[in-house]
Amino acid sequence: MKIERTAVIGAGSWGTALARLLGEKGEQVILWGHRPEHMEALDRERENRRYLPGFPLPETIRIEKELAAAGDADCVLMVVPSHGFREVFSLLLPHLRSGALLVSAVKGIEIGTRMTMTGIMEQVAGGRRDEFHYGVLSGPSFAREVAQHQPTAVTIAFADMAAARAVQHLFATDYFRAYTGDDVIGLEISGAMKNVIAIAAGICDGLGYGLNTRAALITRGLAEITRMGVAMGARPLTFSGLGGLGDLVLTCTGSLSRNRTVGLKLGQGKTLARALEEMTMVAEGVKTTRSCYNLARELGVEMPILEQTYQVLYQEKDTRLAVRELLRRDLKKELG
Repeated sequence: MKIERTAVIGAGSWGTALARLLGEKGEQVILWGHRPEHMEALDRERENRRYLPGFPLPETIRIEKELAAAGDADCVLMVVPSHGFREVFSLLLPHLRSGALLVSAVKGIEIGTRMTMTGIMEQVAGGRRDEFHYGVLSGPSFAREVAQHQPTAVTIAFADMAAARAVQHLFATDYFRAYTGDDVIGLEISGAMKNVIAIAAGICDGLGYGLNTRAALITRGLAEITRMGVAMGARPLTFSGLGGLGDLVLTCTGSLSRNRTVGLKLGQGKTLARALEEMTMVAEGVKTTRSCYNLARELGVEMPILEQTYQVLYQEKDTRLAVRELLRRDLKKELG
């Protein structure tokens, strides 16, 4: 498979960073965003001053305000928030060429349907679903550090390994290393749930708990993510990789993590509404907590950290009480 043209759908920090990576390689890239005034500013200033300031856009990136411009792309990278994913993809679908590689770089679960992003694409495609290849790009990768050319590694998964290798080569640079895999659902569950655990980690940091607490939370959080993923048909080993443990550690500990930042504000005593008001970018974990909570109940999977995080976010539970209740659960064997 040969990729000659790529469309990046979503002009936030991550979409801009990925488009910029490709543009710097000399790839022909279309960058689309949903707000015309934002795209006009990008085209005029050749810089995303709102979401990724300080990094000029190469001339190989073509700024577009119409989704139809993505129609001749061989590879389409979806980088829009999960709550708007279905609407944007529905509008995009009529313009897509048969055989296109569709890659989700979005980490979330749809609230109403509890579907992953590739699941949404397949469902929306309907009678055309067999015309496309569906994949996911995930791993420990803050947009700003990618833009700074900090060494970064991710995983790209497709059911069709030829498609995975094509996208792997598309993104490979001397600072951005891509591995391939075929456990699409495993990467998607990891990417969604790690944001929830990051909120919990931020809460603990905001409460003033130490490194012991954070390490325990990350480890037990990984156990919960793995349980949910396996219940969805994923392979356990996936959760030990870049898109699992790697992304979880980054998001729970990094100062650039939006989801950890929300949790930090909650732990410091701010309301959820106030915490979100102070954010300039979307923290996917807030909405994902609700969808994953409902999904866990539907699957019958025990996820105590998820449950307590849900109660803090949506039932105004006291954060210290949530931590105490986690520690007071019935004692049990760790593994097996």
